[in-house]
Amino acid sequence: MILAAKTFLEELGYALILFWRALGQIPGLWRRPRRLLDQCFFMGNATVFLVILLSFAIGAVLALQTGYSFKEFGAKEYIGSIVGLSLVRELGPVMTAILVVGRVCSATTAEIASMRVYKEVDALVTMNIPPERLLVTPRLAAIFLVMPFLTLMSIVAGWVGGAVVAHNVSWIDLNYMSYFSTLARFVNASAVTDGILKGQFFGLSVVLISCAVGLRASGGPRQIGESVTRAVVLSIVFILFTDYFVTELLLNLH
Repeated sequence: MILAAKTFLEELGYALILFWRALGQIPGLWRRPRRLLDQCFFMGNATVFLVILLSFAIGAVLALQTGYSFKEFGAKEYIGSIVGLSLVRELGPVMTAILVVGRVCSATTAEIASMRVYKEVDALVTMNIPPERLLVTPRLAAIFLVMPFLTLMSIVAGWVGGAVVAHNVSWIDLNYMSYFSTLARFVNASAVTDGILKGQFFGLSVVLISCAVGLRASGGPRQIGESVTRAVVLSIVFILFTDYFVTELLLNLH
């Protein structure tokens, strides 16, 4: 237990130092826009379809479960509010971040760990090129730009999934107008902003963890797989552990 805590604190400390170093490389990022655009395309293209598909399914199931419970009380018109708030405040940003872990975090860790194991990172240092400039800063900037759009698409896809189920399931039979009017009454702009900010925080954290774990890889090819596993586990645990505190902070700001 003590060893695990020590390892976690070491990873956290290294990630914070790496983040600070990566921030120092931001001014030079705009001189190489192609690298940033490539990362934006990779992160968005790797995740967008899964985000829309999964969020649509989550919204559909949430509407089905809510409709089943609310029909006993004659309150099915409030399905839109439950689905809307659940997706915008919690399910949208969290599920998007977990999909980013599966698609982006694993690939990023594997690439950087391979470069570390096969001495390519050492070659950059030898040429007086900070690894953060080429490997970390473009990825952090890309997820900063892409994550709000992914989170927003997740939220909207979930809303649409809930509306389709609420309208087409016979024992719910809630028309689209009633569903979206109730949703609009309870979901305001600040709630959407909170969801996007939460998703952006999780996205930055996931990419930072994957870069930090990859740069700390050592040994041979076997350690590459171990680094990917460690990065994925750390990212998911971090998301679930910090979710409560981020949510409380955002709620207290209003």
